[in-house]
Amino acid sequence: MLNNFDWESGDQQAVEVAFAGAARIVNAAEHVIDKGSKIAAHMLEAAVADIEFNEGQFSITGTDRRLDLFAVARAARDPDQLPAELEPGLDAEGSFTSPAGTFPNGCHVCEVEIDPATGMAEIVNYTAVDDFSAVINPLLLTGQVHGGIAQGVGQALYECGLYDEAGQLLTGSFMDYTMPRADSVPSIHFNMHNVPCTTNPLGLKGAGEAGAIGAPPAVVSAFVDALHPLTGIQHIDMPITAQKIWRLLQTAQDDKSACGL
Repeated sequence: MLNNFDWESGDQQAVEVAFAGAARIVNAAEHVIDKGSKIAAHMLEAAVADIEFNEGQFSITGTDRRLDLFAVARAARDPDQLPAELEPGLDAEGSFTSPAGTFPNGCHVCEVEIDPATGMAEIVNYTAVDDFSAVINPLLLTGQVHGGIAQGVGQALYECGLYDEAGQLLTGSFMDYTMPRADSVPSIHFNMHNVPCTTNPLGLKGAGEAGAIGAPPAVVSAFVDALHPLTGIQHIDMPITAQKIWRLLQTAQDDKSACGL
């Protein structure tokens, strides 16, 4: 049982599902194994110290005498098969309080190309390397990062809520609100350089919103670097639309013309 864990609380971060929740499951499992070892020792007429648990089996070390977990669980419900000091049942609760938070980290690099005549741009290369510590499901994690990067690209280049002067939302449907599509997101080069975390028994740091957090500043920084030599800009607000880029380039060209350059 997960104890002291509020799944619906807005104060809990998604990372806690793995970081804290899984640690509590491990703690509960350890209690189950400890009690199961005592029951198995009683049933096998052995010392508790001689019982080991491996791959769902309680066995006497160095022998072929063993009981599977389900046999021990069934016996745990029968008071007649239990040591006198144990209560019936093989249930357990787990708790875990981390001494410190976790800090997953990474580096995202984006390369863009801009057509100065139209302001149209393309992300031609995107590389991400992240440190998530121990990984439970690499395929799921990779998909999570890819999806987060796509979300971040959408935020950086396309998505914007627009209102008219009366406060009426003008982008109230996906007919008007621009979302990233398959051809908007480049092939992503993703890798991991994982360093085990020391603040929980599974060594987890979590991934959460890593892709969505890393993508917007990487994309915006790439555009600023590309436009700075022509426009002198050091900042540009999201979303970076083709119209916005074209206007920046036109303003820079007009300023040069006014100066006789």
